[in-house]
Amino acid sequence: MRILITGGSGFVGRLLCHRLHEAGHRLLVVSRSPARAQTHLPEGIEIRESVMAFAEDAPEAIVNLAGEPIADKRWSEAQKKRLLESRLNITRELVALCERLETPPRVMVSGSAMGFYGDQGERDVTEQTPPTDEFAHRLCAQWESAARAAEPLGVRVALLRTGLVLDAGGGTLSKLLPPFRLGLGGRLGSGRQYMPWIHREDLVRIVLLLLERDDLEGPFNASAPHPVTNADFTRTLAHHLHRPALMKVPASLLRLALGEMSRLLLTGARMRPARLEAAGFTFHYPTLDSALKAILGR
Repeated sequence: MRILITGGSGFVGRLLCHRLHEAGHRLLVVSRSPARAQTHLPEGIEIRESVMAFAEDAPEAIVNLAGEPIADKRWSEAQKKRLLESRLNITRELVALCERLETPPRVMVSGSAMGFYGDQGERDVTEQTPPTDEFAHRLCAQWESAARAAEPLGVRVALLRTGLVLDAGGGTLSKLLPPFRLGLGGRLGSGRQYMPWIHREDLVRIVLLLLERDDLEGPFNASAPHPVTNADFTRTLAHHLHRPALMKVPASLLRLALGEMSRLLLTGARMRPARLEAAGFTFHYPTLDSALKAILGR
C-alpha cells in the first residue's frame, strides 16, 4: 500500500516505518525537517513538509502519530493550547486530504492516549469505561473526534489509546534509566497509581493489525494486558538494574514543581486491551518483567 505517516521520525514512528518498509509498502512521511527525518528512516522513503504535498500520490492508508510531547513542559495555558493544536491541526489536514481525494484512503490509524480516561483509581478500564473530565481527557477526546471526521468519507478510523511506550533509545525509559542506574529511583506519591505500558514492538504490531483488518474500527487500548502500579514498576525496574529504589518523591513536591502536569505522574488507569484481545491479538511482551528483560538484556 501507499501509506501516509505523520510522526514517522518519532520514537514509535521510526520503528513502524522500518517494519512497513521491510514489508514492501511505499511510505509517504510528513516531517517539518525532512533532512533530519531522513537520518532516522530507511532509504527510499518519500519525506515532505506538508500533508497536502502528497495529494497527487493518493495514499491508501494513513497513520497519524504527530503531536507535541505531552510531558516536556509545564502545562501553562499557552502550552495546553500548543499540545491541542499540534494534534488537531495535522489531523484536520489529513481529513481535508481525504475529502480532496477522488478515492479516500481505506483506513486511518490515529493516535490517542491513556489520558483519555483521566484518573480511574484501581478499577479495570476497558474501551467502554466512562472517562473522568480533566485536561488529558479533553485533549484526547478532541483529537479522536477530529480523526473520526474522516468516517463519513468512507474511511475506517481506528484510535490508539496508548500507554507508556517502553524500549531502548527513547520513550519513558530514556527519562527513568539515568536516575535508576544511580540508585536514585523510587516511587512517586503513594505509588498506588496505575501505569499502563506497552513494549514498542507490540505497539507497532498493533498498528500493523489495525491497518490490515477491515473489521477493526473505533478505540483500542494499546497497552499490555498486565498494567502495574507505580510502586510495582519502580520495584521491577530497580530489580532488573540491580539497584536499590529507596527514594520517594512526595506528591506535594511534584504538585509544587509541575503544577497540573503532575497528574500525569500521580494518577492513572488500570487499562486493559479488551478489544485487541477480543480481536485475537497476542502480545509478545505481556508482562513488565518480560519487556524489561528483553530491553535491558540487549
